[in-house]
Amino acid sequence: MQHLLIDHRGAVRILTLDRPEKHNALNTVLTQELLDSLRAADADPTVHALVLTGAGKSFCAGADTTEFSALTPQDPAAVTARADLTTALHLVFSQMSKPVVSAVRGNALGGGAGLAIACDLCVMSETVRFGYPELRHGIVAAVVMANLVRQVGRKQAFELVAMAEPLDGHGARALGLCNRVVPDGEVLGVALDMAQTMAGWNPLAMATTKRSFHRAADLALGQALEVGRDANVMMRGFRQGKGG
Repeated sequence: MQHLLIDHRGAVRILTLDRPEKHNALNTVLTQELLDSLRAADADPTVHALVLTGAGKSFCAGADTTEFSALTPQDPAAVTARADLTTALHLVFSQMSKPVVSAVRGNALGGGAGLAIACDLCVMSETVRFGYPELRHGIVAAVVMANLVRQVGRKQAFELVAMAEPLDGHGARALGLCNRVVPDGEVLGVALDMAQTMAGWNPLAMATTKRSFHRAADLALGQALEVGRDANVMMRGFRQGKGG
């Protein structure tokens, strides 16, 4: 991998964005590497949970804007391919059967903010800079809006993208955008603890919980209850205790 580090803590796989000199901005190479690595981890039976974090001072500063000049209307295929890649990355977290915890400190901006909240659980530092500054740069918080508006109220979501003002960890948690807020030095450790807890559950039960959750989240009540009913039937076949 050119810009992604892969490590393990037992059944937990740690993916670290590794462009610290660019605050882990998402260029095409890193975006593709991350997408491929998430899919590979989901297919690996030795991996039961993941942690996503960033090397250096930041989690992810968003899209690498230095690539924008190469993506012009004169090359529509390249523009479309890059948009498809970004969309696939933000969608893959909900398609995976294994839980992913983001460990977020420093800058988590634009696409980086979207990446942080696309994960199933999120641990943020108290001093994180989380937000959507795209309008300050004359661009649009486009793909990342889909997850944002599903996780906070419409007024709060629109304020984040329209005012372009960053939040610290406590501000993000007040809006329900993260699960834990801890000092900078504890972010990765807390995220690992959460991932290891989930990695200890029966893998089939954990996978079914995640699939059922994401299916139910976007359905009307009656359909969501049917999802729960199906999972309830499946659950009867699960063995008790922790899975291996």
